[in-house]
Amino acid sequence: MQSLPVFLLLTGRPVILTGAGEAADAKRRLLERAGAIIVGEDDGEARIAIVSDGDEAVVARLKARGVLVNATDRPALCDFTLPAIVDRDPVLIAIGTGGASAGLAAALRQRLEAMLPQHIGSLARHLFTARPDLRRLWPDAGQRRRAIAQGLAPGGVIDPLGSDPDVDTWLAAGSDGAADAVHHVRLRSDDPDDLTIRDARMLALADRVYYPSGTPDAILDRARADAARIAAEAPPVESAEGLSVWLSRG
Repeated sequence: MQSLPVFLLLTGRPVILTGAGEAADAKRRLLERAGAIIVGEDDGEARIAIVSDGDEAVVARLKARGVLVNATDRPALCDFTLPAIVDRDPVLIAIGTGGASAGLAAALRQRLEAMLPQHIGSLARHLFTARPDLRRLWPDAGQRRRAIAQGLAPGGVIDPLGSDPDVDTWLAAGSDGAADAVHHVRLRSDDPDDLTIRDARMLALADRVYYPSGTPDAILDRARADAARIAAEAPPVESAEGLSVWLSRG
């Protein structure tokens, strides 16, 4: 990755905005939606800034003060970029291209807008309020994570893309989550797009991934970020707790 995606909490915080015109107006609306206090270049408390006209002199002055700067249409001058956003509050999906093509980011946002139902936000809020019940039903963190993943999986009771995800019904069922298992993924190529939908989903759910030497990072990056990665030329002898994925070639 060329940059690390983050979500900044800006409510009540000053953000510098300079420039005028349509670009500045668009950035102002975005900052106001995020609850930021919009200030000018001379504000001494702000730590981030948007230079909507890409003025190099303004960018240089702000950077000299240690302010992180976004310069509109000047990716080489940017400390951070502003993504296209799909808003299903409190769920936010940010799409960035590192400044390569705002048009591509916008096209992807439009596709995702059509795919993602509005109820995803209410599902997130319901899951948040249900956290005491989740801890009661599944005291072990690993078991709890697997149960949630099972419920949210395609066709699950709380499938976020389903027509009516029902958290109460899911909690009442009290599923114990996926059983301990080893899932075998036979790699057809070094291209992660050649993974089957099921294999990609298993990698995303895995607690640990066993992989042979030479496995490309592009494949391993499809696994959960906190999944253990274990170099191995053969499958595990015994199934460990949770889901293990064994990658093999050919």
